[in-house]
Amino acid sequence: MRCTICKKEAVYEARYSGAFLCQTHFSQSVERRVRREARSQIRLENRKGTIAVAISGGKDSSLTLKMIHELYSKWKGVSLFAFTIDEGISGYRENGLASARRLCESMGIPHFVLSYEEAFGTTMDREVSGHSGGIPCSKCGPMRRNLINRASLKVNADYVALGMNLDDYAQSVMMNVVRGDYDRLKRMAPHEAPVGGMVRRVTPLRLIPEKEVLLYCMLQGIEYDHSWCPYYGGAQRNYFRAMIDGLESEFPGSRFAILKFADRIRTGRLEKKAGGPGACIRCGSPTSAALCPVCRMTAQGHEIPGNNPLFDQLPMA
Repeated sequence: MRCTICKKEAVYEARYSGAFLCQTHFSQSVERRVRREARSQIRLENRKGTIAVAISGGKDSSLTLKMIHELYSKWKGVSLFAFTIDEGISGYRENGLASARRLCESMGIPHFVLSYEEAFGTTMDREVSGHSGGIPCSKCGPMRRNLINRASLKVNADYVALGMNLDDYAQSVMMNVVRGDYDRLKRMAPHEAPVGGMVRRVTPLRLIPEKEVLLYCMLQGIEYDHSWCPYYGGAQRNYFRAMIDGLESEFPGSRFAILKFADRIRTGRLEKKAGGPGACIRCGSPTSAALCPVCRMTAQGHEIPGNNPLFDQLPMA
């Protein structure tokens, strides 16, 4: 296949848009969306402030750090910090730590490590081996979020950037929907203002599908840790990943639709319009658009009951 834009050999098909992209235009597409999200989510007065980046060493957080560095490292009034959470998972976290450390060193970004052992006196290996029940991720998540926020507060960060891609975001939305957790859905990042001692979290990659993050890192030679958490198999998120992957396969663009719907909920744009629906300009039926769905589908439209002989058989109310 050839690139839709320049006709060079394509390296990627974006099924949600129908476009084929060569290496250059694919990379530009990813970078453009990340930059747009970062600039819309991060607002620093007078180009001054502090941005922290939570980096695991994986592809998503590594790309997040790269893009944040490219956007803000030249701003003299901006300080960048990166930190990695060490959950205490033998044979897994060591690789991610090493990758994160090398990436930060290559960019000259201060990098710190915060461990569950030092903060909470435990490790995930110990928690799992203790057979105390529950899903490992349900224990790990709250501790990780706690340390991310505490670390961000410590460096007086205005924002903390998370490596959350479009797949992750759509999964989180659906998890909250299925749980009926409206409050948590409303609290999802990106945050426009700090609330209750929480540093504003931003998600610059939330418009980038996971496979696009992977391909971009490969094409750009970005080092990252390829390993998976050994406890990931028991995560509830896997069910939602499979469900959304299925939707995306059948209905390309589903992930974007889920994100946009969540944004309307988070920002309060789902409130009912004053006065309710309007009237179709052709037939007078209730509708939220100029033409009702039936008039849009038919060439001649339809008449409201009372004007059409079809309804003469019905008794008057």
